[in-house]
Amino acid sequence: MCADLWSFALSTYARPGVEAACLSLQEQGADVCLLLCGAWLEQRGVALTAERIEALQQIARPWQAQVIEPLRQVRVQWRAMAGKDERLAALRERVKALELDAERQLLMRLDVLAQQWPSNEGADQQRWLEGLAAEDAANLDHDALQQLRVMATGT
Repeated sequence: MCADLWSFALSTYARPGVEAACLSLQEQGADVCLLLCGAWLEQRGVALTAERIEALQQIARPWQAQVIEPLRQVRVQWRAMAGKDERLAALRERVKALELDAERQLLMRLDVLAQQWPSNEGADQQRWLEGLAAEDAANLDHDALQQLRVMATGT
Protein backbone atom coordinates (compact mmCIF):
# COMPACT_ATOMS: atom_id res chain seq x y z
CA MET A 1 0.00 0.00 0.00
CA CYS A 2 1.31 3.45 -0.91
CA ALA A 3 1.52 5.88 1.98
CA ASP A 4 1.07 8.97 -0.18
CA LEU A 5 -1.39 9.75 -2.94
CA TRP A 6 1.20 10.73 -5.57
CA SER A 7 3.03 7.39 -5.26
CA PHE A 8 -0.30 5.57 -5.37
CA ALA A 9 -1.35 7.49 -8.49
CA LEU A 10 1.93 6.74 -10.28
CA SER A 11 1.90 3.04 -9.46
CA THR A 12 -1.80 2.69 -10.29
CA TYR A 13 -1.55 4.59 -13.58
CA ALA A 14 1.32 2.33 -14.67
CA ARG A 15 -0.85 -0.82 -14.39
CA PRO A 16 -2.28 -2.31 -17.58
CA GLY A 17 -5.64 -0.85 -18.53
CA VAL A 18 -5.62 2.01 -16.01
CA GLU A 19 -4.34 4.70 -18.38
CA ALA A 20 -7.04 3.85 -20.93
CA ALA A 21 -9.75 3.82 -18.24
CA CYS A 22 -8.56 7.15 -16.83
CA LEU A 23 -8.38 8.81 -20.24
CA SER A 24 -11.87 7.53 -21.07
CA LEU A 25 -13.24 8.89 -17.80
CA GLN A 26 -11.41 12.20 -18.32
CA GLU A 27 -12.90 12.56 -21.81
CA GLN A 28 -16.33 12.02 -20.24
CA GLY A 29 -15.74 14.92 -17.84
CA ALA A 30 -14.54 13.11 -14.73
CA ASP A 31 -11.79 14.52 -12.54
CA VAL A 32 -9.25 11.70 -12.68
CA CYS A 33 -7.21 13.18 -9.84
CA LEU A 34 -10.27 12.97 -7.59
CA LEU A 35 -11.01 9.44 -8.77
CA LEU A 36 -7.43 8.33 -8.07
CA CYS A 37 -7.77 9.92 -4.65
CA GLY A 38 -11.00 7.98 -4.14
CA ALA A 39 -9.34 4.71 -5.12
CA TRP A 40 -6.50 5.48 -2.69
CA LEU A 41 -8.99 6.21 0.10
CA GLU A 42 -10.78 2.95 -0.64
CA GLN A 43 -7.48 1.07 -0.47
CA ARG A 44 -6.65 2.75 2.86
CA GLY A 45 -10.07 1.87 4.29
CA VAL A 46 -11.06 5.49 4.96
CA ALA A 47 -14.76 5.87 5.72
CA LEU A 48 -16.78 7.80 3.19
CA THR A 49 -18.76 10.82 4.39
CA ALA A 50 -20.53 13.60 2.53
CA GLU A 51 -18.36 16.15 4.38
CA ARG A 52 -15.16 14.47 3.21
CA ILE A 53 -16.36 14.34 -0.39
CA GLU A 54 -17.26 18.03 -0.24
CA ALA A 55 -13.88 18.91 1.29
CA LEU A 56 -12.03 17.08 -1.51
CA GLN A 57 -14.20 18.70 -4.18
CA GLN A 58 -13.62 22.16 -2.72
CA ILE A 59 -9.91 21.64 -3.27
CA ALA A 60 -10.15 19.96 -6.65
CA ARG A 61 -12.80 21.96 -8.53
CA PRO A 62 -11.08 25.35 -8.61
CA TRP A 63 -7.65 23.82 -9.28
CA GLN A 64 -9.05 21.77 -12.16
CA ALA A 65 -10.94 24.73 -13.63
CA GLN A 66 -8.31 27.41 -13.19
CA VAL A 67 -5.03 25.53 -13.57
CA ILE A 68 -5.27 22.06 -15.13
CA GLU A 69 -8.03 22.60 -17.71
CA PRO A 70 -6.46 25.69 -19.34
CA LEU A 71 -3.16 23.82 -19.73
CA ARG A 72 -4.96 20.78 -21.14
CA GLN A 73 -6.89 22.94 -23.60
CA VAL A 74 -3.70 24.50 -24.96
CA ARG A 75 -2.04 21.10 -25.25
CA VAL A 76 -5.02 19.64 -27.11
CA GLN A 77 -5.40 22.68 -29.37
CA TRP A 78 -1.77 22.45 -30.42
CA ARG A 79 -1.86 18.72 -31.20
CA ALA A 80 -2.42 18.98 -34.97
CA MET A 81 -0.15 21.97 -35.51
CA ALA A 82 2.62 20.44 -33.41
CA GLY A 83 2.70 17.48 -35.78
CA LYS A 84 3.88 19.84 -38.50
CA ASP A 85 5.99 22.26 -36.45
CA GLU A 86 8.94 20.94 -34.51
CA ARG A 87 9.30 24.04 -32.31
CA LEU A 88 5.62 24.04 -31.45
CA ALA A 89 5.90 20.32 -30.66
CA ALA A 90 8.64 21.15 -28.15
CA LEU A 91 6.48 23.87 -26.58
CA ARG A 92 3.55 21.45 -26.46
CA GLU A 93 5.70 18.96 -24.55
CA ARG A 94 6.52 21.69 -22.03
CA VAL A 95 2.82 22.47 -21.62
CA LYS A 96 2.18 18.74 -21.15
CA ALA A 97 4.85 18.66 -18.42
CA LEU A 98 3.22 21.68 -16.74
CA GLU A 99 -0.15 19.93 -16.89
CA LEU A 100 1.32 16.85 -15.22
CA ASP A 101 2.97 19.02 -12.57
CA ALA A 102 -0.36 20.77 -11.95
CA GLU A 103 -2.01 17.36 -11.49
CA ARG A 104 0.75 16.38 -9.09
CA GLN A 105 0.19 19.57 -7.10
CA LEU A 106 -3.53 18.81 -6.90
CA LEU A 107 -2.85 15.27 -5.72
CA MET A 108 -0.49 16.63 -3.07
CA ARG A 109 -3.18 19.08 -1.88
CA LEU A 110 -5.74 16.28 -1.69
CA ASP A 111 -3.20 14.11 0.15
CA VAL A 112 -2.61 16.77 2.83
CA LEU A 113 -6.33 16.83 3.58
CA ALA A 114 -6.94 13.08 3.38
CA GLN A 115 -3.94 12.10 5.52
CA GLN A 116 -5.88 13.56 8.48
CA TRP A 117 -8.59 10.91 8.13
CA PRO A 118 -8.09 7.60 9.90
CA SER A 119 -7.59 4.51 7.80
CA ASN A 120 -9.08 1.06 8.33
CA GLU A 121 -12.30 2.52 9.72
CA GLY A 122 -14.24 -0.52 8.51
CA ALA A 123 -17.20 1.55 7.30
CA ASP A 124 -18.46 1.77 3.70
CA GLN A 125 -15.12 2.69 2.20
CA GLN A 126 -15.80 0.98 -1.14
CA ARG A 127 -18.03 3.76 -2.50
CA TRP A 128 -15.51 6.60 -2.80
CA LEU A 129 -15.32 6.40 -6.59
CA GLU A 130 -19.09 6.63 -6.98
CA GLY A 131 -19.30 9.41 -4.41
CA LEU A 132 -16.63 11.50 -6.10
CA ALA A 133 -18.05 10.84 -9.57
CA ALA A 134 -21.66 11.47 -8.54
CA GLU A 135 -22.12 14.76 -10.38
CA ASP A 136 -20.74 13.24 -13.58
CA ALA A 137 -22.35 9.81 -13.04
CA ALA A 138 -24.89 10.06 -15.87
CA ASN A 139 -22.10 10.64 -18.39
CA LEU A 140 -19.55 8.16 -17.09
CA ASP A 141 -18.67 4.73 -18.38
CA HIS A 142 -19.21 2.69 -15.23
CA ASP A 143 -17.13 -0.16 -16.66
CA ALA A 144 -14.14 2.21 -16.80
CA LEU A 145 -14.86 3.31 -13.23
CA GLN A 146 -15.00 -0.30 -12.07
CA GLN A 147 -11.83 -1.12 -14.01
CA LEU A 148 -10.08 1.73 -12.21
CA ARG A 149 -11.27 0.32 -8.86
CA VAL A 150 -10.17 -3.22 -9.65
CA MET A 151 -6.75 -2.19 -10.93
CA ALA A 152 -6.15 0.32 -8.13
CA THR A 153 -7.47 -1.54 -5.13
CA GLY A 154 -7.71 -5.15 -6.20
CA THR A 155 -11.43 -5.35 -5.36
